[in-house]
Amino acid sequence: MLAGFVGRIPMSMLGIGITLLVHSITGSYATAGAVSAIVSLAFAVAAPLSGRLVDRFGQARILVPFVLVHGVALSGLMLLAHAHAPIWTLFASGAIAGASATSLGSMVRARWSHLLSDSGKLHTAFSFESVADEVIFVTGPAFTAVLATSVNVYAGLIVVVVLTVGGTLAFALLKGTEPPVVRHRENKGSPIAIPGVALLSAVMLAMGAVFGCVDIVTIAFAEEQGNKAAAGFLLAAISGGSMVSGLWYGARNWKIDLRSRLVRGLIVFVAGFTPVLLMGGLPTMAVALFFAGLAISPTLITTFSLVERLVPAAQLTEGMAWLLTSIGLGVAVGAWAGGHLTDSYGASNAYGFAYACALLAMLVGVAGSSWLRTPVASETRS
Repeated sequence: MLAGFVGRIPMSMLGIGITLLVHSITGSYATAGAVSAIVSLAFAVAAPLSGRLVDRFGQARILVPFVLVHGVALSGLMLLAHAHAPIWTLFASGAIAGASATSLGSMVRARWSHLLSDSGKLHTAFSFESVADEVIFVTGPAFTAVLATSVNVYAGLIVVVVLTVGGTLAFALLKGTEPPVVRHRENKGSPIAIPGVALLSAVMLAMGAVFGCVDIVTIAFAEEQGNKAAAGFLLAAISGGSMVSGLWYGARNWKIDLRSRLVRGLIVFVAGFTPVLLMGGLPTMAVALFFAGLAISPTLITTFSLVERLVPAAQLTEGMAWLLTSIGLGVAVGAWAGGHLTDSYGASNAYGFAYACALLAMLVGVAGSSWLRTPVASETRS
């Protein structure tokens, strides 16, 4: 858990670090959002493949080469930016960095599933991991913004490289909890062919677009308010709301099924995000973003729990990677759209795109919820 936590800290720092760096060079949020988006897009395309490789060959054999390439690619991006190389080179290095990033969160959850498959503690473990993710997202953006604005615009990404490579290598060396490789699988198809997994991936795609848009637009909103360094603290507010609700959600012994929990979480997500559209100052926006985050962690916890029950054990890493790949693709779309809308209409108006994506996630989840029925025996484990 500790090694996985360190290795995942950069996932909250990478997007804002790249955005601040590229914006400092180009002066354009559209370009900064596009470079950030290409990293997320490349991760989204490559994550299911790396997940499948992990299921076939084991975590350690895939993690080590991938993370080394990732570290080199991010270092190259910074060097190219420092040399004022053509913009296309930033896109190229960003694509390599994204494609070589690994979904460490899905691998941590796969280890919990392996260790706790026959106990009633898996819901608590997944909740704990989601809270850990939110702690990362509370501290990471603010830390990156402070480093980039107060120390050096490259400082945040330098920390990203150190933590990613160090944490991932440490995680890979822990063989005692690594799930065994299943050489002969009964089902050789992809988990995305399972209707419930496809539906959840679509929901995560829309939610990812919310996250990507909010990241870009919030940085611009803070700059419009005359305090760009406050962007990290505004992003920490939404993650703080998610962390609080994750602690509450994980501590409860739920009686209602996972399908109903997901539907309710998506409805609350839309309702909680509505006030963000109406805020015009930093303090009020921080409060609005906190309440907007309250539904995030419970929704993500429930989604991962549903996939754990819908996907065969031998394909679990790939199944969870499809969720993360959908979030990554959504983040790419949201970052691109948020950057262009901010440049064209201003940050306050650009939040409307994030709200529309939240509404879409709710509509898709509610309409397709019948595909999320899981065996009664599996439900009682949560």
